[in-house]
Amino acid sequence: MENILNYFIGLPFWELLAVGLSIAYVVLVAVNNSWCWPAAFISTLIFTIIFYDVSLLMESLLSVYYMAMAVYGWYRWQNSDVLTANNTLPVCTWSLIKHIKLISILVLLSLVLGWGMDNFTHADFAYLDTFTTVFAISTTYLVTIKLLENWLYWFVINSVSLFLYLQKGLEPTAVLAAFNILMCVVGFINWYKLYKTEQLSIAVVIEDNRVISR
Repeated sequence: MENILNYFIGLPFWELLAVGLSIAYVVLVAVNNSWCWPAAFISTLIFTIIFYDVSLLMESLLSVYYMAMAVYGWYRWQNSDVLTANNTLPVCTWSLIKHIKLISILVLLSLVLGWGMDNFTHADFAYLDTFTTVFAISTTYLVTIKLLENWLYWFVINSVSLFLYLQKGLEPTAVLAAFNILMCVVGFINWYKLYKTEQLSIAVVIEDNRVISR
C-alpha cells in the first residue's frame, strides 16, 4: 500500500488530476449526478494532451472521442424529449434481443480488428485489448442515453482490463480497474432503484390521466 501511495505522490500534477477526475466521473455517474460529464471532459482533455505528448496517438485520439461524448452526455442528460420531474433524463432499458444484436456486432468487429492487430502490429493480448476498446467506445454512448445495462457492460470490460493490467505489471492501474468494478455494482443498484421509482411515477401519471378522462 505504501508503494502505491508513493507511486501516486510521484505522479506529475496533471496526470494525478486526470486520474482523480476520472474517479470522480465514475462515482458521479453511479449516483446519477450530471456533473460527471464536466469531470469526464476535463480528465479526458488532460489525458489527450498527455498521450499526445508521449506519442500514444491512438490513445490520444480515443480520448478526443471521450471528450465529445462528455459534451453529448451533458447535453443529453438535460435536454431530451422525455425528462423526469427533476428535469433529468430517465433511466431506460433494452430488450434482450437488442443487446444480443449489439453484442454480436461488437464481438465480430473486435475479432476483425483484433486479427489485424495480432498480425500486423506488435500488440500483446491483441484480441482482448481490442475487445475492451471496441466495447468501451460503444458503452460510453450507452451511458449518455442512461441505459441501465451499461453497468453490466462496464463490469465485463473492467474485469478484462484488470486481467490485462495485472499481466503487464500495471498494479496501480489495476487497482483503479478494481475500483471501477466495484462502482459498476454500486451504479447498477442505484440506477435500478431509480428506474423502478421512475416507472412507478409514470404509472401513477397514466392512472391519473385515465381518471381525469373519465
